[in-house]
Amino acid sequence: MVLSPNNTGTQVTEFLMICFPGMQDSQHWLSVVLAPLLALALGANVVLLITIWQEASLHEPMYYLLAILSVLDVILCLTVIPKVLLIFWFNMKTISFSGCFLQMFIMNTFLPMESSTFLVMAYDRYVAICHPLRYSSIITEQFVINAAIFIVFRNLVATLPTPVLAARLNYCASNVVENCICANISVAKLSCGDIRLNKLYQFVSVWCLLGSDLVLILLSYCFILRAVTHLQSGGATTKALSTCGSHLILILFFYTLLLVFIFTNKAGKKIPSEVPILLNVLHHLIPPALNPIVYGVRTQEIKQGIIKLLKY
Repeated sequence: MVLSPNNTGTQVTEFLMICFPGMQDSQHWLSVVLAPLLALALGANVVLLITIWQEASLHEPMYYLLAILSVLDVILCLTVIPKVLLIFWFNMKTISFSGCFLQMFIMNTFLPMESSTFLVMAYDRYVAICHPLRYSSIITEQFVINAAIFIVFRNLVATLPTPVLAARLNYCASNVVENCICANISVAKLSCGDIRLNKLYQFVSVWCLLGSDLVLILLSYCFILRAVTHLQSGGATTKALSTCGSHLILILFFYTLLLVFIFTNKAGKKIPSEVPILLNVLHHLIPPALNPIVYGVRTQEIKQGIIKLLKY
């Protein structure tokens, strides 16, 4: 059911998701790209998780952190992309009121969790290179457990108000969401109430969480690069840079795509509305597909574990 923008007597019980308002006749062709990427992301992460689980040599804190990243990637993929494909393939545009805010909660919580995981992984690399003799005493299994608790608690507390504030609004007008997903502002602007608090809280929470993570990650890599430049052995320098290479590639890609999305969204009418929508969808798909592949290709231990797994 589509409600008229002027209909103020009916309470919204479901939303209608119009992915790309200007591409309704051709948007289904995007599934040609999205479906294989989803299969790749899920397949690669599942293979990586099974490899870490079965290979005893990978039962180390660094690989446990990578496993946490893979779990977050799988959850984000399954939260967003299947619904997008259902819209493209079967025109299943409706989503329940509770389903929409559940999706909003998962997206707003698990994306910063991924950022926090990158931060912990950056700290792991900092200790490994700058304090190698103390690595085994600092980066332990208990450290990973504490890091996981920190990642969940910090981001859950900080992001929970976003969907709560949006759900408490009075939705009595249009129920047409011009987006592929239940993004906070895309949904909140359909309400009959004042959404300035929603916009302010999202702005502050995003920049405080992701911004602080990025600053600390860059700071850790500054210390790493300074330590690497003081290494006397060229081979040791190469090994140290190779160890951090995979992690740095994924971090730069994650934050670059995120920043492009944020600034494109802020550009408003200067950029077609389809662009930020597409970037938002891709940000829930490309990093999950890229993360296990980069680590699998560039990390010898993981590569050997995957080859061993596939031989069975």
